[in-house]
Amino acid sequence: MTAERTASAVQREGQPSMPQVAYLNGRYVPRAQARVRAEDRGYQFGDGVYEVIPVYSGKLIAADRHFERLGRSLGELRIAWPMRRAALEIVTREVVARNGIQQGAVYIQVTRGVAPRDHKFPKDPVAPGLFVTAKRTKPMPAALLREGAAIVTVPDQRWGRCDIKSLNLLPNVLAKQAAAEQGAHEAWLVDEDGNVTEGSSTSAWIVTGDGVLATRPNGTEILPGVTRAIVVDVVRDLGLKLELRAFSLDEARHAREAFLTSTNNYVLPITRIDGKPVGDGKPGPTAQRLRAAYLAATDRVPS
Repeated sequence: MTAERTASAVQREGQPSMPQVAYLNGRYVPRAQARVRAEDRGYQFGDGVYEVIPVYSGKLIAADRHFERLGRSLGELRIAWPMRRAALEIVTREVVARNGIQQGAVYIQVTRGVAPRDHKFPKDPVAPGLFVTAKRTKPMPAALLREGAAIVTVPDQRWGRCDIKSLNLLPNVLAKQAAAEQGAHEAWLVDEDGNVTEGSSTSAWIVTGDGVLATRPNGTEILPGVTRAIVVDVVRDLGLKLELRAFSLDEARHAREAFLTSTNNYVLPITRIDGKPVGDGKPGPTAQRLRAAYLAATDRVPS
């Protein structure tokens, strides 16, 4: 059963109402009662990182890749793990179970901890702050899959370490809001050279006129997307041509197909960029094939 069919079945059958539970700094608490202290550095400086892991059929998908990325982000900011990785994995699964999540996502946030406000790292060791919560997600609207997504483009105004999944997301928020205000699903960020980096919360792909897939290589300019990495594996397994390279906005506008990848969108065809059609203005066969292959692949990922 694919993830989409599983999601539809869950929606039809319904789920019993359950109290929403979060894990906060050593305790499972009702989510509505979860509170952080005013001097938590995540609150005051955005001094922390986060991770979002999809849940299908009650299981974490690609958990190893997500925890590896979390560890990398923590290491880049010199924040200690809030507990051993194995223990955090147990906590994460417990939060999913306590919330009865079958189709959804779990959110993990780690901050440098509570300390008197000072831009420098605290002199004395402090315990990292840890918050874990989970939520259900609805199936992708049928109309969006049928018609494809519209996106807009905005200048990339983020900081120089976009490879770290940090809490500093204000430029991403503004980009996503710009898309919403124009009736678009997502915003693609464009650098000073006119090249697309990624979306405000997604990875960017095109299919050239020659049928070659292109997506920007990992580097400090983009987040190393886990869904993107799985799709790269799928592309290679299918024997499709792939180029890990930057592509310009002009190239994207004249591409045969465009699509995005992310934890929540999986593989989603893009049919309009800044109000103009991509290709024939309909979801392309390559993106649709990759979406089906991705869903089949993730159904087989061990929990």
